[in-house]
Amino acid sequence: MSRTVIAGTGSQLPVRVLTNVELEGMVETSDEWITTRTGIKTRRIAGPGESTSQLAAAAGRKALAAAGLEASEIGGIIVATITPDMSMPSCACLVQKELGATSAFAFDLNAACSGFVYALEVADRFVRTTPGLKILVIGAETLSGRVNWQDRNTCVLFGDGAGACVVQGSDSGSGILASRLYADGSLWELLNMEAAPSRNPALVREGNDGSYIRMVGRDVFRYAVRAMGQAVDSLLAENGVVMEDVALLIPHQANIRILRSLMERLEIGEKKVFTNVQRYGNTSAASVPIALDEAVREGRLQRGDLVLFCVFGGGFTWGAMLLRW
Repeated sequence: MSRTVIAGTGSQLPVRVLTNVELEGMVETSDEWITTRTGIKTRRIAGPGESTSQLAAAAGRKALAAAGLEASEIGGIIVATITPDMSMPSCACLVQKELGATSAFAFDLNAACSGFVYALEVADRFVRTTPGLKILVIGAETLSGRVNWQDRNTCVLFGDGAGACVVQGSDSGSGILASRLYADGSLWELLNMEAAPSRNPALVREGNDGSYIRMVGRDVFRYAVRAMGQAVDSLLAENGVVMEDVALLIPHQANIRILRSLMERLEIGEKKVFTNVQRYGNTSAASVPIALDEAVREGRLQRGDLVLFCVFGGGFTWGAMLLRW
């Protein structure tokens, strides 16, 4: 049976490293406070030539090289992001231009931190209904431009970066086995980011004092662990898989306390969970593909391994995906 496989991965991080010690001089916080509560020691901050689309294109170029493909062979580009360069055109169109992928359709997808898994699910549907189609799926963010640097509860969490993969059909027995996606818009106020104020006075949202991330951290923590845990439990049960069968869990890199609580809930050991939140912080839609690329390049995945993604983000959105590598 033909399935959608990941043929190549890539990632791109900004050059600048922002440490906890540097943050001590920017906001009332400390390295000890940040490390204890989040596990984050450093994060990457975009500079000149490192816009969301530029990071995305660089990650995509590496994924294409890993897959042994030229940009002209790609039939579609999907970029998961909440921080595009501009509202129009899409980040994906700018990536298409940068890569010279002239045969590809292109669009963005916004599911916040769940965006990459949402985008993979969309790409999977395209590939399974269009023989020969190859799609570049990218998660890319420059969250440094969307944080309130006076709010120590959020500014210490987020970083910039991009991760990408090329997906295509295969009869090898590997590929995406199943996924479950969820959303609950009634909880949007717990984690959100305003748009720029409307130019139409009648549509200006009261209380919109800037387009930056707002979060009720304690509530998000509680919902995230429960939602990702339930998504994983349901997905595995529906596919006759137990956690012991999973070779590697790659979760959204939110913060270490969420990850440890998730590990405890799923009864999975740290050796089977890939984490890099300590180096990059929360990069939203980019976190899972960056982690996936690093796992591949570190030799953490072998052919035939069962790999599990689980994600949670603003919206709320969440979900899980099971693959055979």
